Amino acid sequence: MEAQGMRRRRRRGLRIFTLGFIFGAVAMLALVLMEPPRSETAQTVHVRSSTSPAENAIDDALSSEAFPRSIVVPVDGVSVSDIMDTFEEARGQERKHEATDILAFRGAPVIAADDGLIKKLFLSKQGGITLYQFDPTEQFCYYYAHLDRYADGISEGTWVKRGKVIGYVGTTGNAPPNTPHLHFGIFKLGPEKRWWEGTPINPYPILIREAQK
Repeated sequence: MEAQGMRRRRRRGLRIFTLGFIFGAVAMLALVLMEPPRSETAQTVHVRSSTSPAENAIDDALSSEAFPRSIVVPVDGVSVSDIMDTFEEARGQERKHEATDILAFRGAPVIAADDGLIKKLFLSKQGGITLYQFDPTEQFCYYYAHLDRYADGISEGTWVKRGKVIGYVGTTGNAPPNTPHLHFGIFKLGPEKRWWEGTPINPYPILIREAQK
């Protein structure tokens, strides 16, 4: 009799445990479903625009040799021989660098790589003090990040000539505090002309090509 009673108590305890586990799982699922969606914020990650396969083929074919603009090294006093090709380097587990880092002393003048319009001045967690410049045809955008500050007179809507000082090298954003540099990117704009979105192009071979002219 005592053994039968113990078995009944064990079965009852097992049923209680199982029911408690089920109720707990249902409660957790309800909390997840009731959680409000997170608000979206402006992004500075340059993702590929949604395009057709034919348009993607055109984008992929846009090599340094096909890039139609003539640009200069966007840091005054820095030569191409001092620049490393970091375009394909990993940044975290899910993204590539997709830009060229140009090492320089803090406060070195950052100059416009091309003629064009200052489209956006933006402060971001990753890029820090950043500047987006459209080329004259508005097909391409130049991205300057980790600036220490903007140059006097630089504002959104300002037209600048190639070589114009637009800012100064710094370490804002997620740049290592002891490694001042300019994060310089180029991307091909989509039809929407969004300053934060486009197809990244490697600046390094373009700068090499221009230096060899």
